[in-house]
Amino acid sequence: SDARAEYNLVHANPRAIGFDAVRVSRPALRSGRATLRRGRPRSLRAGSRVCNCVCKERHMTVEKKDIDWGSLGFGYMKTDYSYEAHWKDGEWDEGGLTTDHTLHVSECGGIFHYCQEVFEGLKAYTAEDGSIVCFRPDMNAERMYNSAQRLEMPPFPKDKFVEAVKRVVSANAAWVPPFGSGATLYVRPFMIGSGDVIGVAPAPEYTFRILVTPVGPYFKGGLKPVKLRVSEYDRAAPHGTGNIKAGLNYAMSLKPTMEAHREGYAENLYLDSESRTYVEETGGANVLFVKEDGTLVVPQSHTDSILPSITRRSLVQVAQDLGMTVDQRPVEWAEVKAGTFVECGLCGTAAVISPVGEIDNKVYGADETVTFPAGYTEIGPVMKKLRETLTGIQSGAVEDKHDWVYTVA
Repeated sequence: SDARAEYNLVHANPRAIGFDAVRVSRPALRSGRATLRRGRPRSLRAGSRVCNCVCKERHMTVEKKDIDWGSLGFGYMKTDYSYEAHWKDGEWDEGGLTTDHTLHVSECGGIFHYCQEVFEGLKAYTAEDGSIVCFRPDMNAERMYNSAQRLEMPPFPKDKFVEAVKRVVSANAAWVPPFGSGATLYVRPFMIGSGDVIGVAPAPEYTFRILVTPVGPYFKGGLKPVKLRVSEYDRAAPHGTGNIKAGLNYAMSLKPTMEAHREGYAENLYLDSESRTYVEETGGANVLFVKEDGTLVVPQSHTDSILPSITRRSLVQVAQDLGMTVDQRPVEWAEVKAGTFVECGLCGTAAVISPVGEIDNKVYGADETVTFPAGYTEIGPVMKKLRETLTGIQSGAVEDKHDWVYTVA
């Protein structure tokens, strides 16, 4: 049809026709089809493939991607569009969608020499009513803003961040897994120092980008309780960068993570580097505990070394809404090994909540194994309730009392 030919033309050559976003109607999502709004062409920056057009009201049908959604792992798959913006001479440009999934950065780019990089992670979902939604992108915007300031990078404006997320998710609506599939569209905004710099200094130019990719569960076992080990390494220095989301924090966790995997563990549990007394977090998630009386205990860092997880803060609010007692405080490892807690879980965007059944501590001559009786063979009742409630809010099955869910399409 003419509509199909025009759609193909957009994907083959984004200069050929103006587009802003794929708009998905609820019936279309349920039937596995989406619609693409099309409008008059708008200019592109010379030499780029970034579109800055404003679309009108004509619609055409777009097929959902032919993917076995239920078999997806947590990996990268190229989609149709990314988003890109540039900072130079003290300001951010307009930014826009691009079909080029390659970054073009000089060998002297600041990212390669002084690690100026921050990133975020959030997800887009197909809700129960067929709409496409994102969960609390304003919080990701805030955290990335703070992370950039800590590394002397120009923060990306928060309102533009949210709008960019909406645009790139809408443009990739055909890649958003259907409701009930267990898969989601992972959204990865990041910013790098892209300008040339040879001396130790902030880069003169920066690139902000958002990629999206459909993903399945973060841990292969799904909701099967995982096994952790206490790491002999430190994750972050006291009052350092442990409270921001920067690649440099994760690079230093790769060696202990791979060692843990080779020994049969899913992750490392890090203690505070100052005293090795307090529980902090794992390489990729915050930690939650549950006492026998149902109290949710949330570890805090007295050295400000724990990443302020958006999922964790949301779960704390959910627990309070459910009438649970929530205790946010520093948690000593001694409490954990004494059997104070009956459930343990890891929380973050990727896994939401992943139950922990056992933690081993074999460092510095210790030989300790801690099990969590209410969540050893399967997810415990408190973690299960929290997870079901939060994912229900995200999908639209549970009332969103706090306006956390942003409708994209």
